[in-house]
Parts: sequence; C-alpha cells; structure tokens
Amino acid sequence: MANLLSVASKGIIQSITDAYDFGHRITNTTLNDPAVKSLIDSNETFDLIILEIFMTDAMLGFCHHFKAPCIGVSTFGASKWTADLVGTPSPPSYVPNALLGFSDRMSFKERLLNTLMSGIEIVIDKILDAPVQTNIYEESFPGPKPTLVELKKKAVSLVLLNNHFSINYPRPYATGMIEVGGMHINRVPKALPANIQSFMDNATDGVIYFSMGSNIKSKDLPKEKRDALLSVFSKLKQKVLWKWEDEKLPGKPDNVFIQKWWPQDDILAHHNVKLFITHGGLLSTTESLYHGVPVVGIPIFGDQYLNMAKAEIGGYGLTVGYADISEKKLSDAVKTILNDPQFKINALTISQRYRDQPMSPLELAVFWVEYVIRQKGAPHIRSAAMDLSFIQYHNLDVLALLIGPPIVILHILVRLVSRRKSLKPSNKTDKRKKQN
Repeated sequence: MANLLSVASKGIIQSITDAYDFGHRITNTTLNDPAVKSLIDSNETFDLIILEIFMTDAMLGFCHHFKAPCIGVSTFGASKWTADLVGTPSPPSYVPNALLGFSDRMSFKERLLNTLMSGIEIVIDKILDAPVQTNIYEESFPGPKPTLVELKKKAVSLVLLNNHFSINYPRPYATGMIEVGGMHINRVPKALPANIQSFMDNATDGVIYFSMGSNIKSKDLPKEKRDALLSVFSKLKQKVLWKWEDEKLPGKPDNVFIQKWWPQDDILAHHNVKLFITHGGLLSTTESLYHGVPVVGIPIFGDQYLNMAKAEIGGYGLTVGYADISEKKLSDAVKTILNDPQFKINALTISQRYRDQPMSPLELAVFWVEYVIRQKGAPHIRSAAMDLSFIQYHNLDVLALLIGPPIVILHILVRLVSRRKSLKPSNKTDKRKKQN
C-alpha cells in the first residue's frame, strides 16, 4: 500500500481483503529474501523463536523447521489471528471486532453486526488467506513437515499482546495469552534533543503534538485537508510539533515545528503537551494514555476506529473522520479538548490505573519468554480447545443430542393429536346417527 490514506475511503470488506493481501506480500517477500533462505538452509539451532503475528501464518514454519518453542508477538493486540493460535475465546456478544469500533456494551443491532463480521472474517480467512499462506509455507520450508493447519494448532506456546485491560475492554484469555501492553514505553523519559527541548520548554501556552504514525505520511494528505490543518494551527496560541516527511511545508505558521521523525514517547512525557492529534494506532494511543495526554483521532484503517471509539467512550478523546476533515470540525475538536479540563482529568485517571501493575510490561514479557524456554515450550499451558473441531468446541453435537430428540418427540405428539382430531366424529354427526 503505497499511500495508506486511500484505505480510508474503502468499505470494510475491501479493507479486510486489502489487509490480507498486504499480509501475503509481507510473508512472501520475507521468506524469499536471500538472507532468510540462507538461514532456512543452515544448520542453526535456537532455544526459542519469536514471531510477529499479523497475517503471516506461513512463517510458523520456522518453529517446526528449527524444532524450537515459539512465542508470538502481536503489536495489534488481541485478534482472530492470535486467538486461534492458543484457543482464546472471543464471544461476539461482548468482544468487539476491531474494524467496527463498538464498545463491549453493544445493542442488539451492534451484536448482530459484530457476529456477522466475525463470520465474514472466518469465511475470508478460509477462502482468501489459508490457501495462499499454505502455498507459501509449502514452497518455503523443506519436508517432511505437518500441514499448516496442523502446525497452527501446536506451534505457538504463548502470545504476548500489546494490550492491557486497564486501557482496553476486559475479555477472556487462555493461559497462553499474556498482556504486556506498553512494554515499548520508556518508564524514565530520555533527554530530548536540545532544539526540541527548548521549543517545548518555551511554549508557555502548551504544545500540541501531531503525528499520523510511522506508516501514514502527512505529506500525502490532499491539499484541502492539509490547508485545513494549517489554518487551524495558525490560529492557536499553542505551539505545534508536526511529523512532516518533507523538508518544507508550504504555508507553515511560525508556531509550527516540522520534522520527519520525532521521539514520540519522550515528547508525550513532557509536561507542556496538552493534546496529541493522532491516527489512533494502538502504540500511539497507549503512549498517550500512559502519559495522560488527551487525543484527537483521525482513524484511517484497522483497529484505529476501535481505539478512537474507546477514547470517546472513556472521555479522553474525540474523533474527526478522515473524510470529514475541515477547518471547522478540526478546530471544534481541538478547542473542545483544550478548553474542557475533564478530557485531561479522564486521561490522567486512566494513566494512573494503567501504571498500577505489579511489574512493568517489559519485565513480565521477559519472565514469560524465559519461562517458555525453561519449561521447554510449556506444553502444560496449552488449551484443550486446540484439539477440538468447530462442532466440538461450540458443543453443537451435544446441543443436537439434547434438543433434537425432544423436538422430534414433540413433532410426533403434535402429529398424533392432529390425527386423532381428524378421526374423531363431530357432535353433530353423533346426533344425526341417534335421530336416524
């Protein structure tokens, strides 16, 4: 995807199919890289393999090929791809699909749509993803080897999730799924470069930080949307740090400081930051909550809609749809958060809740990585759900046995009663027979 901003104008189904295509290209490119091929052909041995889990099932071949325990890492948080690897249940009645932006308290209509979306994902996975990943797996790793379907059921010992219940919705997890959300955040902020430090220290009215993440480039924004942002920023008394990927920004106001890359985590830790304008990615929203900074979100794709829906429900952010970007809507959202202290209070409340942990997420991740190595793959934490078919997992065979016979018996009884009524002579017929 050369310009991810184009995804914002696509429907949900098209976004899903594009995401799978993206995953296929990542997987295929990685496994066909000369260095990776050389590694596969080598006699290397490993104590553990750690894999990013994001539509890259074929890469599970590394686990079997090197005969090593495997831990999956998901920067995306919990999803169908991670849940299926360790048998984690995802009831659609209260676990919202990342693409829909619902909360865990859904109306009937939302539960219906959430359930349908879960079904659509299963169908798309079987039709579009599984055959491609299987083909890549078969071509990339030498045999003999299990099928990819078999490998997915037993390869992964544990999944580390970039998530935490204090900033997300509570949901069930199998033993082999551990929340380590925010392990990338510096618990002690690093010193900022002198020019950035000076700019922020001298911002007597505060600083607004604006970044669309590492994959989305602000320079690709259409002119009318860019002009709307510039107009809003030029009228603010706050200073603005903008992640802008070109050397120059035409029409840049004096209160705006542009740079291709920023030490985002350390910037958000600065006491003068009043607002973070973001695409709503999980890493960015996690950092903003850790530092207690409210957000204005412009979600483009994936879980960004869900993350910003949580921000609005939690009272620490507002959303401006990408298609709806205008000077008025941006200005209203920015001014609302800057002028209403409750947004900051809510962000700080969640920050305090999030920081209240027995050990840091990084320490927890290190413990579980070493645990899996010590316990030689930790097969004892593997869920029995991984050995069940769809029918067995959902107890459909048991329900059929419990519900089926009574329904059959009831149907027979209804038929018998109906037949007896049809055979029984009416009262009028009896009277006529007596008169004759």
